[in-house]
Amino acid sequence: MIDQPTIDRITEAAQIQDVVGDYVTLKKRGVNLLGLCPFHNEKTPSFIVSPAKGIFKCFGCGKGGNSVHFIMEHEQISYYDALKYLAKKYNIEVQERELSPEEMAVRNDRESMFLVNEFAQKHFAQTLHHHIDGKSIGLSYFRERGFREDIIQKFQLGYSLEQRDAFTQAAIKAGYNKEYLIKTGLTIEGENNYVADRFRGRVMFPVHSLSGKVVAFGGRILKKDDKMAKYVNSPESEIYHKSNELYGIYFAKQAIVKQERCFLVEGYTDVISMHQSGIENVVASSGTSLTPGQIRLIHRFTENVTVIYDGDAAGIKASIRGIDLLLEEGLNIKVLLLPDGDDPDSFARKTNASDFIEYVQQNASDFIRFKTNLLLNDAGNDPVKRAGLVLDIVKSIAIIPNSAIRGEYVKECSTLLNVEEQMLYYEINKLKSAEKEKSLIRRPNDAPDGPSPDEFYQDEMGPVVSKFDEQEKNILQVLIKHGEAIFYYADEEKQVPVTVGDYILDEFDKDNIVFYNDIHALMLKEYKIHHKQAGFIAEKFFLYHSNSQISMLTADLISEKYTLSRIHSKIKRVESDAERFIDLVPRVVYEFKNCLIIDMIKLKLGDLKVANDAKNNVVVDQIMQEMSQLEVIKKQLSKTLGERIITKL
Repeated sequence: MIDQPTIDRITEAAQIQDVVGDYVTLKKRGVNLLGLCPFHNEKTPSFIVSPAKGIFKCFGCGKGGNSVHFIMEHEQISYYDALKYLAKKYNIEVQERELSPEEMAVRNDRESMFLVNEFAQKHFAQTLHHHIDGKSIGLSYFRERGFREDIIQKFQLGYSLEQRDAFTQAAIKAGYNKEYLIKTGLTIEGENNYVADRFRGRVMFPVHSLSGKVVAFGGRILKKDDKMAKYVNSPESEIYHKSNELYGIYFAKQAIVKQERCFLVEGYTDVISMHQSGIENVVASSGTSLTPGQIRLIHRFTENVTVIYDGDAAGIKASIRGIDLLLEEGLNIKVLLLPDGDDPDSFARKTNASDFIEYVQQNASDFIRFKTNLLLNDAGNDPVKRAGLVLDIVKSIAIIPNSAIRGEYVKECSTLLNVEEQMLYYEINKLKSAEKEKSLIRRPNDAPDGPSPDEFYQDEMGPVVSKFDEQEKNILQVLIKHGEAIFYYADEEKQVPVTVGDYILDEFDKDNIVFYNDIHALMLKEYKIHHKQAGFIAEKFFLYHSNSQISMLTADLISEKYTLSRIHSKIKRVESDAERFIDLVPRVVYEFKNCLIIDMIKLKLGDLKVANDAKNNVVVDQIMQEMSQLEVIKKQLSKTLGERIITKL
């Protein structure tokens, strides 16, 4: 782990305008800088960089953060990898805290396995280009497939010699431990110290992680041998979990974000040929069924996926389950069926990028329509098959999380299947009810206490959030921007200052108020711990927090969308938040209190109904009394919020 002093040196050195300026052309706009967002296509600039605050914010796609977040988003790497990236850029030596013996052992194993894979990739590439067998067998194969030299180099393709242990002996001679050769699956060990290369006699396709490290290999045999598998892949290991990897994601990630779409194909050569034709936003599931981990990986970059099929009907039907998983994740799925006799590899070699995109636009259809037509053709006029078809389609529609999109598909399928919409809704609701019952059965009786379900709601297309999010964010914004400012003096003679932060924390403690959003609650807790420390500046503390959710939320809270023009500034002076926080601070606190009181009254109404139904008059009287007290508080808060709040300075 990188220690805090090193993180501080990195964030201080990495000026936001310098970091972003390496990727985006920025123009001066008042105190800020303006440019075209690198994360989505736009013609009118909406991407703002604030050197004073050290943040970027796009008001088109919503992305924002500090210099570390920019590198994380642009390069699609982790927080610590982004720190190391910036440390290297600014020649800062990275000091990391000492790991425990257990952590060190795991880390050493992983690092050793990555080093072995890196050596293997270079060895196979060297063999391909410089060994006589590599050139005559491996390189000839790639050239027959039409791969250019730059594409071969880009994807780091290689060749493993036919000899039984040629690679293993080369690795051991270079100083690599046999233990890690076996752990990565590059070497197979048998009895009596027998060792052999897993990929001997195969052309090699390295599989890269999101950050570009080689985590595995795929090897294709070139000679005809019915006893041997055409493709062999690395086994699962500490650094490779095939259910979480997609071939080509490292080379595709930026193009996926820029094009706002991911093409999903099946094999290595499909990806490579499409890259060569100019289509870079493409990944492959490498011949396996799609998994939730792979789908989440795609969803990090886009909500739009086009699955490309050749004309093999059996293959299409076998992969439909994977597409249902894409729908369940909330992705927008289209399907492209290629002409008979073509797969993505062969089709890409016939076309250039513009022709390919034109073909996609003219021939891609949404998945539900595609699946419906596919199954209709299969069912024909058989009534039993058609009934099963309806249920199959309903299952796909039911898992779509967005109700509006579900409604559109119900309308479309009603027409295609000649079935009443009401019947489709009935089947969907039946499925959902059954799933709900299953989830209730699965829930353990001794589950740990957590927030009441009434305190949260599920956004249609987003994560579970607190229903008080807006009010909580308003208070956090005030704490971050003005928390250290003096609000008033508790003792006018001794001039004892009370800061904005002191006032808000005191109001929370007095009424036992808490935040319901976990991230907001953590920020409030950390503010309470650190705000009295010398030199504490909330904006800097949270903006460069090690928790990326906290630091990105902070960047969003301190972003200002609009900058006044010079003409407007000359005509009229507008009060800033800092100048009007005498009104602003109590208002955000009272608004939150008001929301809490209203919510408590709603809960009491529910309790009252239960007590009335049970004819428990004692409980009814008690609840009525509590509600009366809450109504009094509500009226006081409403009156206060309706008036100008005056607080002594």
